[in-house]
Amino acid sequence: MTRHRLAGSAKPLDGTGQDRSRFILMTMPKQLLVRAAARNNAGWCAAMSRSHGLAGEFGTQAWTAPARTPLYYPDAVTLVPGADPAALTARIDTTAPGASVKDSFADLDLTKAGFQVLFEAQWIHRPASAPVVASDLDWQVATDPGTLHAWALAWDNGDGNADLFRPGLLDDPATFVLAGQFAGGRVVAGAVASRSDQVVGISNVFALDDGPHAAWPVVLEAVHWLFPALPVVGYEYGDDLAAAARHGFEPVGPLRIWVHG
Repeated sequence: MTRHRLAGSAKPLDGTGQDRSRFILMTMPKQLLVRAAARNNAGWCAAMSRSHGLAGEFGTQAWTAPARTPLYYPDAVTLVPGADPAALTARIDTTAPGASVKDSFADLDLTKAGFQVLFEAQWIHRPASAPVVASDLDWQVATDPGTLHAWALAWDNGDGNADLFRPGLLDDPATFVLAGQFAGGRVVAGAVASRSDQVVGISNVFALDDGPHAAWPVVLEAVHWLFPALPVVGYEYGDDLAAAARHGFEPVGPLRIWVHG
């Protein structure tokens, strides 16, 4: 089946094939994979925040935002193990309801700062060399506000938060909004891919029918075509973690989400 590729760019971003991916995997044990995944995820949180007019800051220990971030997005993401809790919480606004911290290495105790654990999850990893099963869906990368909005409406599925994904995301060179479509163009599945030097991170995986299990084939097909040399990372928990495992991911380390109040 012919797939719909990225409009205006018919070439993968890295043409070196799997040789470079093997090198990356050989030199990236699990701890380094978790660091790469955390940095990649912080980059995506920063991009989402910028699209809402909020500039965060990368420090040596964490990415932080000085004011409340968009819905579902943390105010801080730790980048290294053993981050200083006091220094971390001093860089975010804990006076506004819902402040949260992504504890990327599940090694912080933020209870004294008024936080409690919201949930725990696992960073996940899939080698670039892992086989990809062809999807029954076409796919494209959203490159205009109309396509992005159609994707957001499908992702939202009636919850009223489709405006979370704003057109400013289209200007971010590391962000790729992947839309899985039927032949008629209706978006029924998708995800966001965030490219960094060592990995490509996947978030916001959805399918209107059968959940992430139905989304992963088209998402992985798109990612493999766009970034053939890069390992794929993300984080999941519960049933979504089990779905990712069925599609070739393995857990590589825990993380913890803390929420204030």
